[in-house]
Order: sequence, then structure tokens, then C-alpha cells
Amino acid sequence: MTNPAIRVENLTHVYPVQPKRPGRRGRWNGGGVVTGDALVLRQRALDGVSFEVAPGEVFGILGPNGGGKTTLFRILSTLLLRTGGRVDVFGHSVVTQPQHVRQQLGVVFQMPSLDVKLTAQENLMHQGHLYGLRGGHLKERISRLLGQMGLGDQADQPVEIFSGGMRRRVELAKALLHDPPLLLLDEPSTGLDVAARSNLWEHLLQLRRDQGSTIAVTTHLMDEADHCDRLAILHQGRLVAIDTPANLKAQIGGDVVTVEPIGDQVPALAQAITSRFGPWDGNAKPVVVDRRIFLEKPDGPAFVAALAGAFPGKIGSITVGQPTLKDVFLHLTGKTL
Repeated sequence: MTNPAIRVENLTHVYPVQPKRPGRRGRWNGGGVVTGDALVLRQRALDGVSFEVAPGEVFGILGPNGGGKTTLFRILSTLLLRTGGRVDVFGHSVVTQPQHVRQQLGVVFQMPSLDVKLTAQENLMHQGHLYGLRGGHLKERISRLLGQMGLGDQADQPVEIFSGGMRRRVELAKALLHDPPLLLLDEPSTGLDVAARSNLWEHLLQLRRDQGSTIAVTTHLMDEADHCDRLAILHQGRLVAIDTPANLKAQIGGDVVTVEPIGDQVPALAQAITSRFGPWDGNAKPVVVDRRIFLEKPDGPAFVAALAGAFPGKIGSITVGQPTLKDVFLHLTGKTL
């Protein structure tokens, strides 16, 4: 039986204890648990997360900043030891066999890892040396990868003159230099405009088609998440859903209606809408986020007319649309991304 590309079982991570002394006048800098004369800070970043990623799958980890995505990424890439649970990459434990795991990985970090004073070719040359690649074989691979990334004509130019999108493509070429079966990308579109982001994803999906690469990506961007075969949604360190983007959107039983009230009576209007148009199924009832009211109705356009007629002079605007992954996150957590 083929091992999954990634197997995560009951993964937990609590960041190390950090003792802090109280400041003047007995005030504490931060939250935590007091023990003796020190403040002990504990942050649970991941709480019982479990999932599997199949070989050749494009798998997304979606969630807000601080939701646990980067912690999970660091554990997968062997940069951080988990507190509890099990994580395997192609059957190798990230704890007991990290050297085997690293051989399977190509990693693109959220923060840039290029030496901007070197050329694109020189950046890849140094990366190849770290993996024991030398000579003509390495030069051929560098030339081919930069060509695939549309950077063949810029191979001898310093990275410092490259745009953000071009630098991201050099990062991707670095990650692919040793032919890893698994590519990990942490917020790969950081700093890119829409066109550069689209171009990056064209390269990633081409890699999957041509080489059967497995791709795991963390993101908080909806257009990136829609490219994935499956998504794991993380919220406050917990896995709240895992499925295809289409199936996740199908959990919302209708159109998404957004109401922007007039004045400061937002909670009162939300309560009035809840009472007037109930009963509500599951998480479909109105919820207030950032002074707007979100709700779900099977026939949104027809409902808009009834809603506007029921509360004249109290609503500034009403919009209705098909569910997005942003709406799915709100539906599952009551929070926005």
C-alpha cells in the first residue's frame, strides 16, 4: 500500500514556557498563568489536528493569521518539534527521521530566502551544492528550471533588480532543484499582485500535471484556496473542516446576504431580522461581523425585497451572492478571515 505524502495524527503544539517578571506597580506584560513571582506564558498553536494528503494532490491549509498554519508548516518542514501527536512524510517520521523527510521536501518560505546580490543562477548554484549537486548536471538543471519559470534570459542578472513575482519564481526553482516529490509553500503569494499570483499558480499546477508533484500550501487568500483539490480549514489551532472547495461551499444552504445597517443599531437590527424571518437552519441565522450582518437564504434575491420592505430607513445597502470560501469560514467559525 502506498504511503500518503503527508500523514498527521492528533498533532498538538504548545509553544515553550516563557517566564516573565512583573513590571512596576504589579502589572503583567501579557496574559498567562502566575507561578511564584514569574508569569508563565503558554500558547496552544495546534490542538489535535489530523489529516492525510495523497501523492499528487494539491492540498491547501486555509485560515487567518495566528490560526496555526505556519506552526503546522514549520513542523512539516522539520524546523519545529511538535509537542504531541505524529507527523510522517512519505512514511518517514519528522521526529525520528528528519534527514529522510528533508530529502523529500522542496520548501518555499513566506519570507524571502534569496541573496539579492547574487544572480538567479548563482542562488540556485549554492542551493544545489547544499544537496550535493555538482558540475554539468547541476548547470543543466538550473538552466532548465529557470527556463521553465520564464527566467532563462535573466539567469545572469542580480536578483535585486527582479520584481516580486520574478523573485518568487526563483524561490520556486530553488525548491525544485533536487526533484522533491513534495513541495511545501507557506503563503506563497506574499507581496505579489494579482497577475503575478495567477502566474505563480500556473507554474504550480503545471508541475503537478507534468511531474506528479504533491503540493501543500498555506494561505488566507480565497483565489489560492480555490486552486486546491482539498482544503483543511484551521481556526484557533483546530481543524474545523476538510473537503474539496466545492463541497465546502455546498455546506451553505443558499445565497449569502450581507446587510449594512444605517446608524449604530446593528445588534438590534440583527435580532429583529432573526425574529422576523426565522426559523433558521444551523448556522444560517444572522451574525454580526465588523458592523455588517451576514445571513444565508435559499432564494437570496427574493429575500432581499422582503428584507428591505420590512425595515425601511434602517438599511443602507444589501448585497447577495453565491457562497465563497470566505463565507464558508464565517459559516463554520462565526469569524471572518
